[in-house]
Amino acid sequence: MNQALEKDINLQIAKKLEQILKEKNVKVIMTREEEERLADSNTEDLKERVRIINNKKPTLAVSIHQNSYSDKNVQGAQVFYYKNSSEGKKAAITLQEALLAVDSGNTRQAKANDTYYMLKKTEVPLIIVECGFLSNPKEAEKLIKKEYQQELAEALSSGILEYLML
Repeated sequence: MNQALEKDINLQIAKKLEQILKEKNVKVIMTREEEERLADSNTEDLKERVRIINNKKPTLAVSIHQNSYSDKNVQGAQVFYYKNSSEGKKAAITLQEALLAVDSGNTRQAKANDTYYMLKKTEVPLIIVECGFLSNPKEAEKLIKKEYQQELAEALSSGILEYLML
């Protein structure tokens, strides 16, 4: 929509989140810290992320993304979890609620999924956070702003910290 690349926004939010969590003494393992993918293809990139997660076995894995849809009016952050993961569901609901602090007009709910590769293949609770819709002009404009990215990172850190305390 605004020529912003999802991978760039994802990494910017993830790095902000990493910094906040480290300041709170939470051990953070990033699967990507640079602009480059972990492999040549999307499939191999996802497999490598799953390998890292399964090898490190974190308490919770969080994969940050941006959504898009054919209807440019669709908006709002949404968290997905693997349908058979009670811990994933608990984490997703907690983070979804935390994201409402950033956008009180967001009516999306945490949602179960059984088709996303990373959700199916990780051995620890993993959630996918879609921070907003790049296909929505207003939301896309917010998502490229550092201040909004910081708000998202702060909300996600609050949700992660709350989940870890449960």
